[in-house]
Amino acid sequence: MTNRVSQPVFTREMKQTHTILFPNMLDIHFRFLENILNASGYHAMRLMNEGASICELGLQYVHNDTCYPALLTIGQMLDALLNGMADPDHSALIMPQTGGGCRASNYVFLLRKALDAAGYQQVPVISLNISGLDSQPGFDLNLPLLRKMLAAMAYGDLLMALSNQTSPYETHKGQTEELVAAWINELSQHFNEGHGYDLKTMKRNAAKIAQSFHQIPVNCIPKIKCGIVGEIYVKYSALANNHLEDFLKNNDCEVMVPGIMQFLLYAADMPIEDARRYGGRKSSQLMSIAMFEFLQKYESLMLDAVAQYSEFTVPASYKELKELGAEMISTGCKMGEGWLLSAEMAELASKGYDNIICVQPFGCLPNHIIGKAMMGRIQKKYPNANVTAIDYDPGSAKVNQENRLRLLLSIAQESLQDQFES
Repeated sequence: MTNRVSQPVFTREMKQTHTILFPNMLDIHFRFLENILNASGYHAMRLMNEGASICELGLQYVHNDTCYPALLTIGQMLDALLNGMADPDHSALIMPQTGGGCRASNYVFLLRKALDAAGYQQVPVISLNISGLDSQPGFDLNLPLLRKMLAAMAYGDLLMALSNQTSPYETHKGQTEELVAAWINELSQHFNEGHGYDLKTMKRNAAKIAQSFHQIPVNCIPKIKCGIVGEIYVKYSALANNHLEDFLKNNDCEVMVPGIMQFLLYAADMPIEDARRYGGRKSSQLMSIAMFEFLQKYESLMLDAVAQYSEFTVPASYKELKELGAEMISTGCKMGEGWLLSAEMAELASKGYDNIICVQPFGCLPNHIIGKAMMGRIQKKYPNANVTAIDYDPGSAKVNQENRLRLLLSIAQESLQDQFES
């Protein structure tokens, strides 16, 4: 007889007594989320713990055929409970759940199973999704909270894009990060006061944000421009990619990372794309259509703010991305990051970020197929593209990853020197 996985409930009373732990993925964006949850009556904490024990715990409690992001996020949560960062009797865990074809849809069950095996049957798991999966009475993803979270993603993308283009050139080191922190604090306070996430206010705030970065004194010496694409967690998480962005910045590079809004628009658009291709009732697509149109408005006002200043590269809109993707691969290809991964590589190459690093969890088939398999086509269309794939998994040595990165950067440095001399 098989043991049943326990299903403890996050009750309304636990909202006052329990701390909700969640893995850190996007540093800027998730600082917003932590503030929003705390201001909404929850006790929330981003997990910043690192070290070899995290991966070891993941391997101990999650099957090693499961993808690397699951090993790390579950290992990080278990590490926090085991090592005294959090009280197991007064903690809950929250995990995003897409509901799609990716193995990420099973992370909540895998986490629950790992908690039971580690002796933490009392710890509730909250599924963060908008599909109604596994709802918990003590966690209410209501419309105001959802709007604040989505606005935070848009603000986060704007701050990430502007800071990445400013910090490599700032004349006073640390000024860009200080400005990012100041905006996170100010906008979080706006959310606490019940405003800052309507379209009119967001447009005004976005313009102020762009202007503030424009005013940072810079010394625009030519630098290697790198872009990072790949599986969503490994692309963004410093824990997962061994602090890839820091490594590139320490090697005097400017780094461009496509924003999370593109992925959210992609997730909203794919059910609509399915209906276009395969048919179905339009009524069943109404929620996806409404979400897609809503997110496009957020995207538009952020891009418009960046476009006011010629020194900044404006990220592609979702519409532009989809057109780029369609030139490479069918937009019906939607497992994992799907066609979006190819489109992001094309976007980076078209905007001068020729040195592209595609980060992939070993064994993530959608990313290997749509990432590695499309590199030849990307390089054919964009001859200057210098693309490399880096695998991240428990058996990947950091030194080997960095050696491959150094090879990419040596080629990039030669290309930059040729451009400078010509």
